[in-house]
Amino acid sequence: MLVGIYGFGAIGKLLAKAAIERGHEIIGVVDIDEKILGRDIGSILGLDSDYGVSVSPDPQALLDADVVLHATGSYLDRVYPQLVSIIDLGLNVVSTCETLAYPYYRYPVLARALDERARLRSVTVLGTGINPGFIMDTLVAVIASSAVSVERVKAVRSIDASKRREPFRRKLGIGREPGEVKEKMGRGELTGHVGYAESVYLIADAGKLSLTSVVEHQELIVADERIERNGVVVEKGRVSGIKGYGVGYVNGREVIRLELYAYVGAEEYEEIVVESEDYSIVWRSRGTPGDQGTAAVLLSIAEKIDLYGPGLLTMPDIIPFKPYFKASTA
Repeated sequence: MLVGIYGFGAIGKLLAKAAIERGHEIIGVVDIDEKILGRDIGSILGLDSDYGVSVSPDPQALLDADVVLHATGSYLDRVYPQLVSIIDLGLNVVSTCETLAYPYYRYPVLARALDERARLRSVTVLGTGINPGFIMDTLVAVIASSAVSVERVKAVRSIDASKRREPFRRKLGIGREPGEVKEKMGRGELTGHVGYAESVYLIADAGKLSLTSVVEHQELIVADERIERNGVVVEKGRVSGIKGYGVGYVNGREVIRLELYAYVGAEEYEEIVVESEDYSIVWRSRGTPGDQGTAAVLLSIAEKIDLYGPGLLTMPDIIPFKPYFKASTA
């Protein structure tokens, strides 16, 4: 498979390494960072020799790709022109953009425009990753499909932020004054986690469940004592991470609940609980590395993208397992 990379930050580099490891060929890399423009990706990735592909600011560098792996931003309105430039080259694209995972929630107009453009060019566009895209939505739908009739699902993901890369901790505001972090989040300079509602809607869509309302919320966790984990230090009174949730309701009844905890020193695990009338299913892990998981999910989708058909797709469009929600017939 011939792969193009749009965005060569931390995730873009991981995508490139994983693609090479899986036997694919990188034919073009696009970024705007002047520090890496013109450099061979072999030196950037720490390979034994030059790879023969240099970082370019021009999307035309991706022209011969079978699929473009896009990793630049979280919000569709900001990355929309980038996606259009890829689509207009007639290229399939799989993106880490969190709000592209279910774009009809925040950006219905842009979503329809992307779908029309992708169909016109006969290419596939899909947003995914580890979360949203897999752990707290697709995996939930798959596990819930083993219940005859689902009454409620709950998923919890807990992450020790001290084990994650510095850009991840930075977007949570870890180590900063709470007031400063709140101001920056209000201005969009820091995001915390993006995608609570998107994951709720992905589960609902997989089960053809019509939600009457969705609520999402996140708040800062402030250290009540000095914390030091894995070389990361958070002083007392400073931000150690975030906690948040997304909840989907049907006529006032909670049907889908997703909770995320990401702070320094947190226990690492993921847990999915599916409640049916007769029994419950509980699945639990010891935690999934987010960055490596994102790269793996994107590549797994990219490797089969020719099977999915043109247009703007979401993960429920391509997975065979569909949960049956009792509330959908109420």
